[in-house]
Amino acid sequence: MAELSERVLALAGLAQALAQVRRIADTGQANASVLETALESVFRIDASSPTAVYGSVAQLRPGLVLVQDYFTSRSHDEHLPRLALAVLQLERRFVQDAAMADKVLGGIRAQADQAQRLGSSHPDVIAALGTLYADTLSHLRPRVLVQGNPHYLGQPGVVAEVRAVLLAAVRSAVLWRQLGGSYWDFLLRKRAMVDATEARLD
Repeated sequence: MAELSERVLALAGLAQALAQVRRIADTGQANASVLETALESVFRIDASSPTAVYGSVAQLRPGLVLVQDYFTSRSHDEHLPRLALAVLQLERRFVQDAAMADKVLGGIRAQADQAQRLGSSHPDVIAALGTLYADTLSHLRPRVLVQGNPHYLGQPGVVAEVRAVLLAAVRSAVLWRQLGGSYWDFLLRKRAMVDATEARLD
């Protein structure tokens, strides 16, 4: 159960980031604290635990609720599970491409000092992470297609933010897989996943 308890944190990080992607694409606005949690996780490459990746379990509460809603069939956003599946498929391609993984890691490390100095959600940091995603992960197939309001998706700042948060979503997908996550979690372990999520929400 301990491994599931950690795995649901990575899934919560994934769901929370993708819900934010949807919000940014629809409204042009992010929830500041959720955005910061997502972007901070990108820079915590060498964190000692899943909790440390996100700062605290409390910062994942919105994501844990989304995971709980999904596993108990209470989710009202039909696009979110599809987006999550696309990111999980993208993660598989990404980790098999050693050159790209090195490039992404190098790009993140190159921004680490600026992120520490200005904050991970500073526009310059977001722009750099968005460019990194565009130059690397966006070239893999299947592409992650984000639907939203064309007015906002036509703005470079919004597009950069969407891409930066997608990078955070991939970071959570990698962590989930590192913790033993697989598609069997969704097919055969629903009850156990619900129990682990509810334990984290208590």
